[in-house]
Amino acid sequence: MLQSLTACAQPRSTEINNSDTTTMDATINKTNEEWKKELTPEQYYILREKGTESPYTGKLLLIKDKGVYHCSACGNELFSSDAKFDSHCGWPSFDKEIKAGTIKTAVDNSLGMSRTEIMCARCGGHLGHVFNDGPTETGIRYCVNSISLEFVPEADTKNYTDSITLGGGCFWCIEAIYQRLEGVIAVSSGYSGGHTENPKYNEVCEGNTGHAEVVQVVFDTRKISLEEILHVFFTSHDPTTLNRQGNDVGTQYRSVIFYSNSAQQTIAEKMIAAFNNEKVFKHPIVTEIAPLKTFYKAENYHQNYYNDNSNEPYCRLIIMPKVRKFQQGFKDILK
Repeated sequence: MLQSLTACAQPRSTEINNSDTTTMDATINKTNEEWKKELTPEQYYILREKGTESPYTGKLLLIKDKGVYHCSACGNELFSSDAKFDSHCGWPSFDKEIKAGTIKTAVDNSLGMSRTEIMCARCGGHLGHVFNDGPTETGIRYCVNSISLEFVPEADTKNYTDSITLGGGCFWCIEAIYQRLEGVIAVSSGYSGGHTENPKYNEVCEGNTGHAEVVQVVFDTRKISLEEILHVFFTSHDPTTLNRQGNDVGTQYRSVIFYSNSAQQTIAEKMIAAFNNEKVFKHPIVTEIAPLKTFYKAENYHQNYYNDNSNEPYCRLIIMPKVRKFQQGFKDILK
């Protein structure tokens, strides 16, 4: 029974739990004292004490630039500039969150009225309130304190982003780990390194396509370096077993780095040489280093798999322990 749970290649149902809530492993829990050290007094008042800034005073109220609005406490992406509109209420307003599950709600009976409070689903920080009087087709108005948000212009994001494609066994495991890493903007599960065009999951599992299960990691180079990305990679799977990770056996589970440029290739080669020279692992690293040719994004039900299916046996028995081990070893660079 255990073997069937630990083999990613086992056929799986495409029905997933489309819960809009964030799993406990993805949340950030800190004491009030820890938050006070990290936040400014104004941020602490708004985010942790559920305060409200005066209307028409917020620095983000009139911004119309393209970009993404993040939680100013934890960096969680909350709103796209495309969802922003002028509601004439005195606070930045949005008609939808950037994706399901980034915001959670609670009933607020303060001030002698019943309202719906909105909070960052990752850290629980108070953002503002949501109302059903929006003028767009969603009918929603997220009314948010500027102090709760950090705006990242689209130009800045493009100038400081990089991506690398990594294979280390089942992509569900690797995806879940990188989603929790500070500086990582996006993680997509997919297939690369083979000869079959537009491969399907079942085809890759058969081991005849030449493709490996991989994740493509997009990251902000101002917040995290490629060396840190690769350090996490080498410690999150066994890079010394050829075409195998645990009970997952086959070339589709090989340890591989698909680089996008020569600088990435050089860094990867130097890290492997250093690890081997220092005998960090009991056996030599067999990780393949190859240029990225084509990345095929996997089917939708593979994306965000652990977060959407955390109660499934495979997630609880296989992925969860790996995520927790990663969180313990990399506390300083977690989201």
